[in-house]
Amino acid sequence: MSGSSAVEVRSLYRSLLRSGKQFANYNFREYAVRRTKDAFREHSTETDGRRIQELMQKGLKELQVLKRQTVISQFFQLDRLVVEGGKTGRQTGGSGDIARVKDQGWD
Repeated sequence: MSGSSAVEVRSLYRSLLRSGKQFANYNFREYAVRRTKDAFREHSTETDGRRIQELMQKGLKELQVLKRQTVISQFFQLDRLVVEGGKTGRQTGGSGDIARVKDQGWD
């Protein structure tokens, strides 16, 4: 792989990772990052110039899809999952802590 081609591949890799990390949903975010890493790891030993260009074109199309989907995902934000960390909840206490309120059921 030539020097300029290697730079382009690394640039595409970083762009895909950055775009994948912008998903609002944790599951989509982790999937995009994992898929990017796996795809680049799978094709890391590729030496054919034509095949590398095909993979680059495919990667650029994937990048466009990721960018579009990350924008769309910002419109549909849900509550954060426990694995994401951070404080969540509907009401906060006086010092910024989460105050859980008992649901008003049929008690």
